[in-house]
Amino acid sequence: MYDDTVVFFHAHPDDEAIFTGLTMRRLADAGTRVVLATATAGELGDPLVPLAPGETLAARRCHELEAAAEELGVARLVLFGRRDSGMPGWADNAHPDALAAACHRSLAARLADLCLVEQAAALVHYDSHGIYGHPDHVAVHRIGRLAAHHLGITAYEATVDREHLHLAQHAADGDHLVHAANQGQPTPYGRVTAEIRLAVAGDAADLAAKRRAMGAHASQITAESVDLAGFAEVYGLEWYLREGPPATLDRLGNAHAIV
Repeated sequence: MYDDTVVFFHAHPDDEAIFTGLTMRRLADAGTRVVLATATAGELGDPLVPLAPGETLAARRCHELEAAAEELGVARLVLFGRRDSGMPGWADNAHPDALAAACHRSLAARLADLCLVEQAAALVHYDSHGIYGHPDHVAVHRIGRLAAHHLGITAYEATVDREHLHLAQHAADGDHLVHAANQGQPTPYGRVTAEIRLAVAGDAADLAAKRRAMGAHASQITAESVDLAGFAEVYGLEWYLREGPPATLDRLGNAHAIV
């Protein structure tokens, strides 16, 4: 029996581990049903490892997603099946199957139906510029916001604290993956500390689960990122804005990073 359910809506395989892995693991361990909906297979990413003969990057990334979901305690994984839109300005943004070109209202209705079936107490998506400006992340925000408004449930918008990460990268002598992802984007990544309502941390076991989940995405995340000596400083906090009354994630409380 679960106390309640939280639905996480992410753009690509690996986003769930990078931005919400600690949160998902902690919720699952506390008896919350964690449902993960992933909008695309991330087929436009650059593979960092060789693919097997006949294997597509989409197939590899979905396999990696399944492994990461298991590490994070996900009870149900739902694939929305849209196409990766690529980075801002790419012709792929306008592909008819791309998430960025999709009807947001129809996908919001699908996401709302999932939340209804799961009797979700809260929905997690992204902040208004998709954390770092990726077209698929921005679409996830818009779709998630529509779904949460339709249902009248609390929405938590995953973000990052760019002031914290600026300090952490120097303390750890290494960057969060969002730094590279944001290069060349017209807007800065994340939010400043004063804008953020909730920061979630975990214990050493939670952080180890997040590290394993990120490591499962070997086609996209380098071993150096996972083995970073300052992993706890860089990835030991996850941040959220909240729209609606306090709900499930607020029980996890504000916390300091594990060091």
